Amino acid sequence: MTFVSTAARFGVRRALMPFALVAALVFVTGSALAQSARTTQVPPPQDTPYPGTIALRVDASDTAQGIFRVHETIPVQAGKLTLLYPAWIPGDHSPTGPVAMLAGLQLSANGKPLTWTRDEYDVYAFHVDVPQGVSSIDAHFQYLSSRQGGFEMTDRMLMLEWNKMALYPAGHYTRRITFQPSVTLPDGWKFGSALRAASVAGDTTTFKPVTFNNLVDSPIYAGRYFKRVDLAPGAKVPVHLDIVADAPKDLALTPAQVTMHRDLVTQATRLFGSHHYDHYDFLLSLSDHLAGNGLEHHQSSENGLGADYFTNWDASAPDRDLLAHEYTHSWNGKFRRGADLWTPNFNVPMGDSLLWVYEGQTQYWGFVLTARSGMWSPQQFRDALAIVAAKYDRDRPGFQWRTLEDTTNDPTAARRAPLPYRNWQMSEEYYSAGQMVWLAVDAKLRALTHDRKSLDDFAQAFFGIDNGSYVTRTYTFDDVVAALNGVAKYDWASFLRAHIDARNPPLLDGLEAAGWKLVYTDQKSAYEQRYDDSDQSSRHLYNYAWSIGMTMNKDATVNDVLWDGPAFKAGVSSGATLIAVNGHDYSDSVLKDAIAAAKDATAPIRLTFKYQGGIRTVDVDYHEGLKYPHLVRIKGTPDYLSRIIAPRK
Repeated sequence: MTFVSTAARFGVRRALMPFALVAALVFVTGSALAQSARTTQVPPPQDTPYPGTIALRVDASDTAQGIFRVHETIPVQAGKLTLLYPAWIPGDHSPTGPVAMLAGLQLSANGKPLTWTRDEYDVYAFHVDVPQGVSSIDAHFQYLSSRQGGFEMTDRMLMLEWNKMALYPAGHYTRRITFQPSVTLPDGWKFGSALRAASVAGDTTTFKPVTFNNLVDSPIYAGRYFKRVDLAPGAKVPVHLDIVADAPKDLALTPAQVTMHRDLVTQATRLFGSHHYDHYDFLLSLSDHLAGNGLEHHQSSENGLGADYFTNWDASAPDRDLLAHEYTHSWNGKFRRGADLWTPNFNVPMGDSLLWVYEGQTQYWGFVLTARSGMWSPQQFRDALAIVAAKYDRDRPGFQWRTLEDTTNDPTAARRAPLPYRNWQMSEEYYSAGQMVWLAVDAKLRALTHDRKSLDDFAQAFFGIDNGSYVTRTYTFDDVVAALNGVAKYDWASFLRAHIDARNPPLLDGLEAAGWKLVYTDQKSAYEQRYDDSDQSSRHLYNYAWSIGMTMNKDATVNDVLWDGPAFKAGVSSGATLIAVNGHDYSDSVLKDAIAAAKDATAPIRLTFKYQGGIRTVDVDYHEGLKYPHLVRIKGTPDYLSRIIAPRK
């Protein structure tokens, strides 16, 4: 929630009568004092070291009940102490720290219990008075792992994110607080992590001391069935793929798949001309039970996909850009980061204004590197890009009232909750719309320099600096503009503003500038067909957004209805369950056949829904047939798109 200043509040009340004006000023002043009193309860972070090392021990062996048991020993001095549970999690861009899952909190000193109180206004803050003569306190609690959207712990694997397992002292930058973590895993389990082990005793691994910001940036994936693949054999800076799976059969990589994943590392290094880690671990879970995930870290990444990612390779195409996306974040998002996204600890609110760089350009490079590494064929890349382009051609009317820049507020406003009319409300468009912006920038750079320079040059200049460093360097909008001008002189500020600050931005211009255009046919691409073929795709939908104007979940519920589209005008509501089409039981093929048949008929398509406990039938007056997106070449123009995805030598 944005704090509104006293002056601003006064400004909107200037027309009040004098008595009311005085009352308003008293109210505002009181509110300001209350705000001041609130903020003084939690000490603000200072760039000073916290004395001593905090021992953090996590027992993650209770896989039957999904409980992580935490014990911290915290060096202290007598007086008031505030302990914080992380709220603003890097990569989530919002206050998503699951403090409600913390339970059983007990604080003690020298074996005697201490009384704690939660802050009156900040549910992530816990206050305690440390008695005289006490040099350390113990904190015990449980983290009750989530089951929503998938498990964090199963009887075969787990994901351990340290921000969920720790309280840390307020009043210091997290980079000035040192932890020594340890974890106890089930018997015989192996794990992957960017953390370095100091010692192993039975099933307990103690890691080398690490600052708290780097600890939170170094999760663990562990499992009964584990495989480690060297993705940079012989390199001075090691890169590994650490896989945990539901079953041993899911760990079977072919030599060709290993080569593709190694080529991803090679192509990323050639693109950026640097690395910002001293080792890197792709943490990859392959499971039908553990929650899917995609979260960036500096020296590792969390990646969660279906169990058959390797064993059903053809069907996994729609998910193959995940690793490239999260890997790119080591450069874009972790090393270079928008200035308002950097915070001194995990409880200072973040600003998200530059997410169209952080996530948008990462989405762009994620697609490009997936193609350059061979994990996508050129045709699969084009088919994937066609779906993105079609979204901004026909399925995001919300740009009539919102800007791309405004959607950077969505992580805080919507928290990635399901939206009833996403195409109209829009949600985090800075990802894919941002990707289209950077395609336009790349094409413009190539045109300005007669294909001698490209966004690759920007990437090396902007992200390739300070090779080997993983100390975050922030940037502003002006820094982005200056770096683009360093590649090719142009009015980049106006160019970018026309895309991110304007309604109805020209998001397809870059595609045509790259030598391709969007068309629709009545046949799905082989790539799009994978959404229907795979039960495991994290993005599975039956997509009729470009025809009757709705998308369907596999369970027959309506996922989204295109605002003012044919289905919307007929009265279709998101969340309804489709049970019949023209009097026949619903299935995806029945609906497709009905849309196709309506092209040569005058009768509407009759859809019957179950909704809010009742049955409702609507007539959709649509007669243009099935429509699916594809890219075709624009004759007589440079084919920049093919050059963009060509592997770098």
